[in-house]
Amino acid sequence: MKSLILSSFCFIILAGAATAQACGGSFGSFVNGLKEEAAARGHDARSIDRFFASVRQDPKVIRADRAQGIFQMPFIDFSRRLISQNRLNAGIRNGKKFDSVFNRVERDYGVSRGVLLAFWAFETDFGAVQGNFNTVNALVTLSHDCRRPELFRPQVFAALELYERGDIDPARTTGAWAGEIGMVQMLPEDIIRNGVDGDGDGKVRLKTSAADALLSGANLLKSLGWRAGQPWMQEVVMPSDFDWSRTGLDSWSKATEWTAAGVKPRSGELLAPDLEAAILLPQGREGPAFLVYPNYLVFFEWNQSFIYVTTAAYFATRLEGAPVYQPGNPSSALNESQMKSLQRKLEARGHDVGGVDGILGAKTRKAVQREQVRLGLPADAWPTRGLLNAL
Repeated sequence: MKSLILSSFCFIILAGAATAQACGGSFGSFVNGLKEEAAARGHDARSIDRFFASVRQDPKVIRADRAQGIFQMPFIDFSRRLISQNRLNAGIRNGKKFDSVFNRVERDYGVSRGVLLAFWAFETDFGAVQGNFNTVNALVTLSHDCRRPELFRPQVFAALELYERGDIDPARTTGAWAGEIGMVQMLPEDIIRNGVDGDGDGKVRLKTSAADALLSGANLLKSLGWRAGQPWMQEVVMPSDFDWSRTGLDSWSKATEWTAAGVKPRSGELLAPDLEAAILLPQGREGPAFLVYPNYLVFFEWNQSFIYVTTAAYFATRLEGAPVYQPGNPSSALNESQMKSLQRKLEARGHDVGGVDGILGAKTRKAVQREQVRLGLPADAWPTRGLLNAL
């Protein structure tokens, strides 16, 4: 799911009405505003009344939205937590079980089976844990909340459209706390735009049909810019005298240019010598190292957490036969308090870190690397206590 941070309160212009409350205030009044907008969009009055009849604010959704501390974990800890041998074995079994579906995925959409298997595993444990939050309640609750209303408000009307198609029951359809539905957890707008009837029964049933879910997920990835048949990541070994300021997602060169600079695939050959690639060091120069290709960036369209994306991309390579990465011996990660202190110091120096949240995301990494360059430290974007003290 895309995660965006907005100002605490906002208003929007609606078709057929002058202005309407976009978030906050009385929940009942807010729902009435949604109903008015639905009518202005041309939805049938009876459908609107039935769709919103059972809607309730769900405080558990807000608590889940605020409690995402798992993303504060460093890559090695996070990846080891999510990638067990059992999950790897289950992925291999499901790849064989649905071999014909994955053949269609690769033929029609150019998405490698390991990628969809990784998302399927992480999102719902291959369909076993799809979430028990009422979908409509979740979407309306998050639309009412003022953290990311611009993301969730359109999803309410998309869910209304799915209801009118007979694909959602407002009182009974359940999914993730953020309103995603089905085995690969897709938001209503994405279901409308990219849903595929994979099993030929005339319906797109992402909760019960693996074929529907996997082909819809592949269609979504293609729509987000997935390049057919191209790789996304491979592990590499870095030379000790490398210019670490060249690492990170802001520095792209042909893969062959990296090997000319001493970067070597840990096993096998370069997957795509002529493609642009970047060097990714999730825990700095003393930890694992990866060469990432443009398809890696598409993972961020599915989920904007750096740690989740990197782990999913790595797991996809494991599902296709890559060895376990070499963990190396990286410096200890900053704890939450130290990370927030670092982010405040970086903000004070004019850097945009995406907010003081204690999470080492892409913006914080970029700011860290710039300060490492300024201070004459190895610029590998991995924050250490030494950097914190120096700032």
